[in-house]
Amino acid sequence: MSWLYQGREFNSSMIPEGAIGFVYEMESIIDGKSVRYVGKKNFYSTTKKKFGKRAVAQMTDKRNKKYETVSKTNYQNYYSSNTVLKEAHKAGIPIKRYIIKICFSKMELTYFETKYQFLREVLEKDEFLNGNILGKFYKIK
Repeated sequence: MSWLYQGREFNSSMIPEGAIGFVYEMESIIDGKSVRYVGKKNFYSTTKKKFGKRAVAQMTDKRNKKYETVSKTNYQNYYSSNTVLKEAHKAGIPIKRYIIKICFSKMELTYFETKYQFLREVLEKDEFLNGNILGKFYKIK
């Protein structure tokens, strides 16, 4: 199943200019139990690569030995960082994927992911698979 945004199927042509990523919610029924997950996903990834020997030799400023490349992530085939949802997808269990909010900076993306996790009470409700928020707040077992 593809991503849904504002009730419509989302595709690459709908990505607004300057958008960094989105906050999402996934829903599924696993072993007869309804489960949900709230997270974030970037549209683009940035990786640092080292210059080759020839490029470094031609440089006048030797301090800069790395450069960044930006590539589009494969968000269409993304099924969460949660292992339960990944395994469910591999097993062929249908997973509904919703884009809650599209964000235009990394700070905004982190803020809205945290906001929606607290609003949905992901740590208090058993139906949510989220184990923590920001690595600072944890689910009580």
